[in-house]
Amino acid sequence: MKILIIEDEKALRETLVRSLQKEQYVVEVAGTILVAKEKIALYDYDCILLDIMLPDGSGLGLLDKLKQLGKSENVIIISAKDALDDKLKGLELGADDYLTKPFHIAELNARIKAVLRRKNLDGKNSIDIRNVVFDITERTLTIASQNIHLNRKEFDILNYFLLNKNRLITKTALAEYVWGDQVDQADNFDFIYYQIKNLRKKLQGAQADIAIESVYGVGYKLVAL
Repeated sequence: MKILIIEDEKALRETLVRSLQKEQYVVEVAGTILVAKEKIALYDYDCILLDIMLPDGSGLGLLDKLKQLGKSENVIIISAKDALDDKLKGLELGADDYLTKPFHIAELNARIKAVLRRKNLDGKNSIDIRNVVFDITERTLTIASQNIHLNRKEFDILNYFLLNKNRLITKTALAEYVWGDQVDQADNFDFIYYQIKNLRKKLQGAQADIAIESVYGVGYKLVAL
């Protein structure tokens, strides 16, 4: 899952990045509204953590922009301001949740997982297709009641495919989703090919009722068999 942290307080931002990366999320950051707008225009995020008080304006103004783009439902506001008016305004603009600083990282993690369940899984913890059970919370894959080990990137790739079943996924979109900002440093997409090759081998070896098909020159598509 891909998360954007919009927070200008460097120490808190770095703490959040370390904690969320331990939860196996792809994490990107923005310290200003300007940088946040640039990232939001380029990428899609599963969850956005948004501070209200930013150096170049109010986070509520950015939230209003997200609402216009249809992207406000996956926003959690994180702010030291505990005023009821700010909470109500944020929720009116479509924010999913509101967390007042200081907060425990464990509570933030729980709120993020709740947002992801509501956004992607209709409140469930898993994606079930034929003989495949993919548990987002436990980060496990079961095929025909057999547990299949996936490394972190294999899990993230399969997760993205399952959320976009039967849709064409370009190599660029897949790279940006799974590797985040780091993909800009890549010379080519060979690393995606090798990860998908290994993932296919595991799916085929377990006789999964899903498969990752290549779309020549463009990308891939996950289909049910």
